Amino acid sequence: MVAPTDTPLLHRARHTPASAIQTAIPVPAQQRQVLLATSLSYALIMLDTSVVNVALQRMALGLDVTVSGLQWVISAYTLAFASALLTGGALGDRWGARKLYLVGLLLFTCASLACGVAASPGMLIAARVAQGLGAALLVPCSLKLIHQACPDPQQRARAIGLWASCGGIAMASGPLIGGALTQWLGWRSIFFVNLPLGICGVVLAWRLLADPQAPQGVRFDWPGQLAASVALAALIGVLIEGQALGWTSPLILSGAAIALVAGLAFVWIEARSPHAMLPLALFRQPIFAGSTLVSALSALVFYGLFFVTSLDFQQIRGYSPLHAGLAFVPLTAMVALASLLSHRVVRACGTRWPMCAAFVLYAMGALGLMQGGSLPNLLSMIAIGLASGFISPAATAPAMEAVAPQAAGVAAATLNTARQTGAALGVAIFGSLVTALPSFTTGLSAALWAAAGLSLFAALVWGKVMARAAQPRRRPR
Repeated sequence: MVAPTDTPLLHRARHTPASAIQTAIPVPAQQRQVLLATSLSYALIMLDTSVVNVALQRMALGLDVTVSGLQWVISAYTLAFASALLTGGALGDRWGARKLYLVGLLLFTCASLACGVAASPGMLIAARVAQGLGAALLVPCSLKLIHQACPDPQQRARAIGLWASCGGIAMASGPLIGGALTQWLGWRSIFFVNLPLGICGVVLAWRLLADPQAPQGVRFDWPGQLAASVALAALIGVLIEGQALGWTSPLILSGAAIALVAGLAFVWIEARSPHAMLPLALFRQPIFAGSTLVSALSALVFYGLFFVTSLDFQQIRGYSPLHAGLAFVPLTAMVALASLLSHRVVRACGTRWPMCAAFVLYAMGALGLMQGGSLPNLLSMIAIGLASGFISPAATAPAMEAVAPQAAGVAAATLNTARQTGAALGVAIFGSLVTALPSFTTGLSAALWAAAGLSLFAALVWGKVMARAAQPRRRPR
């Protein structure tokens, strides 16, 4: 999931020449148009992070998809999103945010149509990859468009707040909308609903001001992009297909080797490239490194639980899509609420203990799902939603304060990439636990224990990082 509070990504726009911006200062009507277009597209992106889960059972029946196939349906989107997000921001800098925004929105809309008419699991997964690539262009470019349209910091802050709120509302309402559409119109309708909204967004964006002159000399880290994509795809593939093909099969062992080699190659490339898409120097700052790690773990736990709980509700408990959507409303509503309240808690109490408490809440929610029954499920959903909604913005603020202003754009993109990567890994790992063990119930229990363990580990990591940051530095004698 892309965190609504990752607003520093718009710092990329600071590289735009001031003279170019001054030649086309937007008027309030144009600012409203930019905000409407970008908020609509961001709502589409966030809706797609939660709407698909409640349609999994109907997809499985309609396309004869296995659990591993359903894992690919979810992970293909987040995998493409994660691997291309950093490059999406660089492309927007090079070719202009408006142009790339339109390309991304058209790609996302056309891919949604392809998802809706998919006749096989392979077609659906390929279309989901295209959706993820479109989202990777949309998110950084929409923020840059807002930055260009709102030069005043207070106006920009209000615009970003509204933009983020639209995404939060869409994410919170996704399970209910998806459940109702799937129940009454079939699973394909969850993708078809994107078409009129996407077309409206394209029309609005087409009428925006032309991009200021793009800065010259922006280069792309294509070797790093390729290595990162191969490493992530191979790793997710191994985790998803390992049980079906056998963990010692030549194909799985080869995939693991490819993931390892590509991952090491990515680190080597980024350490030596003058135009690295992920400057490794960022991770020399402990707070930024810790924020990135716990953000990835939070997304891993949240989306992993979202996936296996969706399967539990529909395949084991026999919930209809609408019933499953209603069951998820407490979770997604708490995500939106906690995101809005997070900054107040942080301002009053700091980030160390509230973040640790949120991860403990994650663990309690995961273990509570083992109890069964309506009340434990409700309380567990509330706990997981509160934890997720709080952690995402609370981890962002200290990370951005720890880096230099000129690195704010790539730092925010790195946090978003970590979250999307964590989401893909969560679906792959928890889904594999469900299929690897003798029964679904046993596999679900293992996934819930894993979620609790990872949450407590993240709490320990964050506590140690912040404790170390609070220690006064000794002056050399």
